[in-house]
Amino acid sequence: MIFGLLAKKPKLVLASSSPRRAEILRGAGLKFEVHAAHVDESLRPREAARSYVARLANAKARHVAEKLKRKGARAIVIGADTGVIAAGKILGKPSDVRDARRMLRTLSGRTHAVLTGISLIEVPGGAESHHVEATKVRFAKLSAKEIDDYIATGEPFGKAGAYAIQGIAGRYITRLDGCYFNVVGLPLSALWEMLRRIGWDHR
Repeated sequence: MIFGLLAKKPKLVLASSSPRRAEILRGAGLKFEVHAAHVDESLRPREAARSYVARLANAKARHVAEKLKRKGARAIVIGADTGVIAAGKILGKPSDVRDARRMLRTLSGRTHAVLTGISLIEVPGGAESHHVEATKVRFAKLSAKEIDDYIATGEPFGKAGAYAIQGIAGRYITRLDGCYFNVVGLPLSALWEMLRRIGWDHR
């Protein structure tokens, strides 16, 4: 989708407080602002994983876009949501140690999918662009001690699927089919192509 030409270059706004997504954008040399989006992330009855991450990405982008529009800003808002799908279930962020252990046992020795929904919303015009990126990840077989030792590091908490591929958990990843950055939380190449298609000038 092509956004309408803007009289003034819009700023990029990340509708997320995720330090991992911000780090990806900074590493790519992009200048942006962070505006955290607070939305209900509850899974709807019988909602498919792809629909779930797409819906939340759009909800986050829309939440921030509406605030910026009221302020008279010109921006392209980036909303994103990442989900880990294993054994037919969406694994969110673990609520406690027991939940983290359950998730890691589910991932152990198996291939799972990571889906990230991306939504771009142009302010003030309201034009939108959407995409869902998928990556397959293979986990090594973990012993009960390895799981408990990993949980003791604290890394699983606050992470979808109870692991961070860019951190300690990277030692357990035996195969990756797709975008690495997608597993971290923001598929950079897909986002870059979306920005190029809308005619955004990063210079």
